[in-house]
Amino acid sequence: MTGQPPPRRPAPTSPLPSFHLDAEGRGVPVPVGLAPRPTGSGEILELEPDPEDQTQVASRKHLEYTRRSTVALCVAGSIAAYKAAEVARGLLEAGVRVIPVMTQAAEEFLGPSTLSGLTGEPVRKTMWDPNFPGEMHVAIARQADAVLIAPATADLISRLAHGRADDLVTALALVSEKPLLIAPAMHPSMWAHPATRRNVAALDADARTEWLGPVDGPVASGDSGLGRMMSPAQIVEATLFRLTSKDLAGLKLVITAGPTAEDLDPVRYLTNRSSGKMGFALARRAAARGATVTLIAGPSGLPTPHRVKRVDVRSAIAMRGAVWQALGPDLSMADALIMSAAVSDFRPAETHASKQKKKKGESAVHLELTLNPDILAEIGHSRQGPRPMLVGFAVETDSDEKILGYAQGKLADKRVDVVVANRASDSFGRGDNRAMLVSSAGVEALGVLPKETLADRILDRMRLNLLGK
Repeated sequence: MTGQPPPRRPAPTSPLPSFHLDAEGRGVPVPVGLAPRPTGSGEILELEPDPEDQTQVASRKHLEYTRRSTVALCVAGSIAAYKAAEVARGLLEAGVRVIPVMTQAAEEFLGPSTLSGLTGEPVRKTMWDPNFPGEMHVAIARQADAVLIAPATADLISRLAHGRADDLVTALALVSEKPLLIAPAMHPSMWAHPATRRNVAALDADARTEWLGPVDGPVASGDSGLGRMMSPAQIVEATLFRLTSKDLAGLKLVITAGPTAEDLDPVRYLTNRSSGKMGFALARRAAARGATVTLIAGPSGLPTPHRVKRVDVRSAIAMRGAVWQALGPDLSMADALIMSAAVSDFRPAETHASKQKKKKGESAVHLELTLNPDILAEIGHSRQGPRPMLVGFAVETDSDEKILGYAQGKLADKRVDVVVANRASDSFGRGDNRAMLVSSAGVEALGVLPKETLADRILDRMRLNLLGK
């Protein structure tokens, strides 16, 4: 005997059948290969994409969690348990099947009917359900692409660290071989306690464990510190990140986003209506697909996407400097530049140190403007080879025919590879966009798409250009 634990048994070549509970609580076997989603009537819904829906076909292979992946959402007994409902809703909106699992203590803070009503799934609470024919923790583990514990208490973390399997949540975490995502929620003193630090270190030794938080902030007692659960939106984003195929791994991208602000004085400035949503969606999806992303953002209140390096700038001149620094003087530090930012074409010729006052008797004020540098054109004319690939945007207010003409002109004038052409009214401040991808190979009209989906279509084109697939 060497003292080493025996190797984990390989999964059987013929998977055990999975089960769902029908409306009367009976365990119903599901044929191997189906990804079931029970409804209130016990009907099994096929989760494979509808082959007739062509809108997102090109992106589905990258949004692998959409309508296919399953997350076991485990809820422990914390006052933050109510946030699990928001996590479930966010995952469901992304198309993920959510299997809710609750500890006994969690029911003191959140009613099971809440999660059941949201997910369309019965809440799993115990391994000893007589209506479930089989081992429930094993069946859930076989169906789940990730196990997410949100919130995770100090007690649950301790039991996980010691390999306990004394309830459904810990048994599920122990038998699953998929990513284990843990979102702690506890008093800061509990998180800082040496025993908790040892338990966290023990779980860190398992490569499949990822910690989602905690974050610094107020907790239920009124105290504040490191122990507050990460926001539901951040938990959802991190979970989707883990579920997405990494087809852009190894690529380095620089993406710009948002408007620029050109100061006239300490009070006034020139800007535009860009919200930055498109650029942030591009950064978020590129990072989720495995790329190393530097996001250069003009003034924006949008949160930084998961695992994205963010550089904040204000003016066009500052953005120009940040872009060149990210690309390097010979443009060799990135594989692609996506100029999604709406860079101001003009700036005041003079920036005043104090607020400019109105003068009595004046009926008009003349403001002298000067042209800002064209960042994308500078890069295009400096590029000596096919890299970095250059993607520009053309936001106009004219007819589609004129917008197309402007975009084709930018291809040649700025020496870029692809121009995303759209109308300002179809894009600024919206969650969706109607765009055309314009390149030397032709024009692809994409119709109205959510910006996340449009981001994937743009990244698909970029990947095809860079990797040939």
